[in-house]
Amino acid sequence: MITSMTGFGRGEATSNGYQITVEIKTLNSRYLDISVRMPNSIQDKEIKLKECVQKYLSRGKVNMNINVDRTDSAGIDIKLNEEVVKSYSSILNELRSVGSIDQPVTVSDFMQFNEIFETKKEDEEEVRIIWKCTKSALIAALENLNIMRQKEGRELKSDLTNLINGISELIAEVTTLSDKRAPEVREKLKTRISKMVSEDQIDPDRLEIEIALLVDKMDINEEVIRLQSHLKFFLEALEADEPVGRRLNFLCQEINRELNTIGSKANDSTVAHHIVLGKEKLEQIREQVQNIE
Repeated sequence: MITSMTGFGRGEATSNGYQITVEIKTLNSRYLDISVRMPNSIQDKEIKLKECVQKYLSRGKVNMNINVDRTDSAGIDIKLNEEVVKSYSSILNELRSVGSIDQPVTVSDFMQFNEIFETKKEDEEEVRIIWKCTKSALIAALENLNIMRQKEGRELKSDLTNLINGISELIAEVTTLSDKRAPEVREKLKTRISKMVSEDQIDPDRLEIEIALLVDKMDINEEVIRLQSHLKFFLEALEADEPVGRRLNFLCQEINRELNTIGSKANDSTVAHHIVLGKEKLEQIREQVQNIE
């Protein structure tokens, strides 16, 4: 199944007063590049998080954000840093004394200092709960992400199929035009050579050989066969159950090579016009393929 590399997924899990939210956003990238923002309590789990992501994704730039919130049942997660408060109290009272300030020290004075409060550190059991919830939320986010990516992938598949079929139709017309032109080209070559060389100097057998060689150089049959093969492989890849983005990118290069060769060998304005249209379709395909996993 064709899967897009762009998407968004969100997952949540709640347990014992903790609510964990995981949000994942993916963008195009040649390789799998994972960036994670997470709370300090599970910083040591980063490798395990990335290993989990690798089970669901093979390519793309992944931005993951993990947020931990305490529900009402979890209680207050901050506490007063008593040592810092005592230090500030001593300094403020000393300031009153040195400055001969009559105004007493109030709570509002202490509130100017952020250091008087500190976040309560989770114990081992709380860390275990947070990690368990994080894994559940992560899997939910990845599953939702893939639903979105697969939906977009179906749209890409439909568009790419139409474009490939369009190139195939153009090449069929080019083949028909080329076959019709072969006798005409042969006669034109013979006439031109005859005008340049007097009749008594022309060896009929040699003339036929030279004309045959020139016509053969203009023959596009081999290129058409290879191109049709590449188009067939492209459509087959769209039906594969594995990531095929790199394979499709390679096939685009091969299709472009054959189109260029056909255009240069055909030596006909109508055929050249068809090739230009084919390359326009191929450019659209290339842009779409960059978004496929």
